[in-house]
Amino acid sequence: MIKHFIRLEWKQFFRASYFQKGIAIKILLILAAIYFGGAALMLGVGMFFIAKKALPDIDPIVTVNNFIIYWFLFEMVFRFFMQQLPVMNVKPLMTIPIKRNTVIHYLLGKTSLSFFNFLAIFLFLPFCIVLLAKGYAVIQVLCWFLSIVFLTLSVNYLNFLINKNNTIFYIIAVSLFAFIGLEYYGIFAISKPIGIAFNTLYSQPLLMLIPLALVLGLYYANFVYIRKGFYLDDAVSKKIKEVNATDLSWMDRFGGVAPFLKNDVKLIWRNARPKQVMMMSFLFLFYGLIFYTQDAYKDMPAFLAFASMFVTGGFLMSFGQLVPSWDSEYYKLLMSQNIPYRQYLESKWYLMVFAVSISFVLSIPYLYFGWEIFGMIAAGAVFNVGLNSFITLFGGALNRVPIELNVKAKAFSNTNGFNPTQMLIAMPKILLPMILFYIPYKLINFEAGLIAIALSGVLGIVFKNQIFAFIEKIYQKGKYKTIAAFAEKS
Repeated sequence: MIKHFIRLEWKQFFRASYFQKGIAIKILLILAAIYFGGAALMLGVGMFFIAKKALPDIDPIVTVNNFIIYWFLFEMVFRFFMQQLPVMNVKPLMTIPIKRNTVIHYLLGKTSLSFFNFLAIFLFLPFCIVLLAKGYAVIQVLCWFLSIVFLTLSVNYLNFLINKNNTIFYIIAVSLFAFIGLEYYGIFAISKPIGIAFNTLYSQPLLMLIPLALVLGLYYANFVYIRKGFYLDDAVSKKIKEVNATDLSWMDRFGGVAPFLKNDVKLIWRNARPKQVMMMSFLFLFYGLIFYTQDAYKDMPAFLAFASMFVTGGFLMSFGQLVPSWDSEYYKLLMSQNIPYRQYLESKWYLMVFAVSISFVLSIPYLYFGWEIFGMIAAGAVFNVGLNSFITLFGGALNRVPIELNVKAKAFSNTNGFNPTQMLIAMPKILLPMILFYIPYKLINFEAGLIAIALSGVLGIVFKNQIFAFIEKIYQKGKYKTIAAFAEKS
């Protein structure tokens, strides 16, 4: 029966309408897998020697065990955003005499073949080979490696459950940042008790049964969860949910764009994908910490200008680039109404402006790094409002990829999204603030660079009507192509 499933998957892969469109993405994914796999192999080979050089008085296996918890916590967060869980069209299988258990086991078995599982093997297998070459006990090293494999599979099956419950993910993500912060500032070293547990796992090979029991338990939990809803009537029936009405009458002050603003707020509040974007936008606020805390970037102000734009532009970059895809499920209905396209676009612009403003207020703690850094953030916020928002809306006119609002995004999961033109449109968002800052900075001074970035945003606001008229024509010209693309089923 398994070979029949594999044959069906193979036919579906090549017969899908998006196969040829996404062939470039598939090639890029293969190259990315080769690159990251090779990098993991090299790191795995050198891990023993890196640990020995960093802490010469401590056994390298002890050093690795002390910090391996961060690998697993990072892997959980990384999988949440990057791993596309395997799916099957099970409705046709429900009407033929195939055991439900067989289908479920096959579906869960597919997750074991994920590249993310092999990444851990690429990393830790060379490390274990080096340990054996250095004379470490074979049984201890082998059982430790199997424990790592079992824990990796446990993370894999836990990710299945996390994707069904955002609360679990938020707890893990907050824990990861909290542990790193506590360790960095010397308040509490979480690595010590976890390190003791992993070192005990290494010294007592029989304890390998604990990770084995964990992976079997999570596998069974997923099996029970899937089997509970594996019925034809459950698959095809509509779920009735209680809708909590929210009073948004205060938005009426925005005039003709108010109905669109209300619709977008409700869309974000009620659906999984927009909520995910909101969370990602919040994480962009910490983007500056990557650059502002590194001495290497202090003499590279152009890169600091780049980072400053991202601090307040998280929502604009993540939500704005998917306009009008957010409305793809009812876009045909929307366009059949007597609605000015200008008001539709202005509502998206106001939403992005509001998000940039909130992000700017939340970025006030960056004053800790000095007025120059905060001045960059302020200039970046003006640039985002007056110029970057319009560039984003213009790029949206080329975006004709439908979005399922209650399906969370996974990186590279939608191969229809690959569009070289959109990538070219995205370049000004990255390069323009750096160029606008760097030229006046080199010719005059630092303050002149900040003024140039802010002035570009002010000019965008001044010529707002003309820019909107131009963008509206682009959307109108591609209106029916967009409607057709949103109606197409992969």
